[in-house]
Parts: sequence; structure tokens; C-alpha cells
Amino acid sequence: HLQLVESGGGLVQPGGSLRLSCAASGSAFDYYALGWFRQAPGKEREGVSCISIKDDGTTYYGDSVKGRFTISRDNAKNMGFLQMNSLKPEDTAVYYCAVGLYCTWLEDEWDSWGQGTQVTVSS
Repeated sequence: HLQLVESGGGLVQPGGSLRLSCAASGSAFDYYALGWFRQAPGKEREGVSCISIKDDGTTYYGDSVKGRFTISRDNAKNMGFLQMNSLKPEDTAVYYCAVGLYCTWLEDEWDSWGQGTQVTVSS
């Protein structure tokens, strides 16, 4: 299994931007789908975005982040990214990256998870 480490979280004002990174250690990263999930206090974890394996590269977004967030990956560096623009207070959550065989919003289908990084959107 790949090991994943997220970074890039922090405190940002509404309307601001953050770029989250997900560093993967291990082999065959480019043969995994990469997903981002988030969990706000008192809420269930929800899917944010996903990008398929290298030969496909199809991207998916949750309705609440479409048009504001962009997922990408650099397979040569075993890295995944989530560019978050026009952030809102309701985007406040712990953000997790995950890898699996295909894109799905079902958490049980993902093979490995990072430890999460906190994103707080507040003035």
C-alpha cells in the first residue's frame, strides 16, 4: 500500500486560496486513482474530488466545489494536488487524500488514506 502525507492546510480568509499537496511513497502511484475527501466538525466525511489513473485522467468534483477547486497530479513526483479558490467558511474541514483503483465517493473502496490537513476559512 502507498503511504500518503497531506500538507498545505492552514487559515485563510473567505475568498482566498490554498493549495493542498499529497505526497505518496511507494510504487505504481500512477496506476492509482487519487481522491480528496473532507470532514467538517460534526459531519460525515464527504468526497471532494477525484482524478483517475494516468491513462485516463478524468476528473470529478462534488457539487459544492465545482468551479472553485481543481485536482491535479504529477506522477513523476508521486504527488497529488488540490487547488482551492474562492474559499468559503463552509469549506472548513480536515482534508484527506486517498488512493484506490478507481474514482468513487464510497470511502470503503479506497486503499490508503493520509492523516489529513486542517483547512480553516475564517475572517
